[in-house]
Amino acid sequence: MSKAPELVIPEVVEPDLCRVAIFTADWNPEITHALRDGALETLRSAGIKDENIYSQSVPGTVELANAAGMALEYMPDVKAIIIIGCVIRGDTPHFDYVCSIVADATSRLNSLGRTPVIFGVLTVDNEQQARDRAGGVLGNKGAEAAVAAIRMANLHTTASQLRYTAFRR
Repeated sequence: MSKAPELVIPEVVEPDLCRVAIFTADWNPEITHALRDGALETLRSAGIKDENIYSQSVPGTVELANAAGMALEYMPDVKAIIIIGCVIRGDTPHFDYVCSIVADATSRLNSLGRTPVIFGVLTVDNEQQARDRAGGVLGNKGAEAAVAAIRMANLHTTASQLRYTAFRR
């Protein structure tokens, strides 16, 4: 089994203005809470203050889409949204439905081009695969989602300044 590469935490372009919302599914809490904690630790390590991090639980992975959509509507100062969940394949098609719903919704929200919604949802075949990705041998995918959130928040911050700059001179 391969080992996770060392996580490089980027510098935040505007740390005092960088607000991040994290929504965590309560389903499979041993895994999702470890992912959330990895994301929180990474954001704090990047210099984002606790008062600029909004963290809230939702019942399950499907509800993450609603929470992210709500944040887009009611939290205009948020620079990035991270959704964290864990869906473990079972004996029924429920896995496929849940994964499809949350992936499609995240894609639609991201296509709006407003606040980036980072997909921190594990879709795994078994519990060991989830543990390996929630602080185990493959690292913490919640921490990786936080790095993606910082990078996308930085992109949006710098891109918003481009609207005042002529592309051709």
